[in-house]
Amino acid sequence: MAGVDEAGRGPWAGPVVAAAVVLDPRNIPEGLDDSKRLTAQRREALFEEIMARAHAVAVEAPVERIDRDNIHRATLWAMAEACRALPVAPASALIDGRHCPPLACRTHALIGGDGLSLSIAAASIVAKVTRDRLMVALGRDYPEYGFERHKGYGTPEHRMVLDLLGPTPHHRRSFAPIRALVERAPAD
Repeated sequence: MAGVDEAGRGPWAGPVVAAAVVLDPRNIPEGLDDSKRLTAQRREALFEEIMARAHAVAVEAPVERIDRDNIHRATLWAMAEACRALPVAPASALIDGRHCPPLACRTHALIGGDGLSLSIAAASIVAKVTRDRLMVALGRDYPEYGFERHKGYGTPEHRMVLDLLGPTPHHRRSFAPIRALVERAPAD
């Protein structure tokens, strides 16, 4: 059985990342939990353990797909792609949330699944760490934006920099705050 979760549905910038994980029931890392309940240091350690002990895949849906399809469809696409990329096709998949992506195997949506299922918790960690690493790299490319700190979420710091510098190509123009900023920008 695969556990499937995502990270990054709400931020104004960066991809949404979905992960699928099939745990080895004889070799489950200790301390798996919803990634939001873990410190960044603990998530990083568990990420390494999960990658060493399980079949795990993370797939990002880029900003272009989010803007074209909407965040919901882009997330389901990334979830399906992560499951399809697993080296062993799962017989079933537990999906964190209300909606299941189209998969060839049985699926079951589980609200709050990252706190109820070890495989979803593992997917939560893989998705979160993968996305955080992507945003830290984006922070190196755009140091004035602070992506490494706010990870693209709509913080006061992020809003202030956007007002000063405008959006980067990594901002989700379909999201209302970014769309409003683009619409009020003077034409060149």
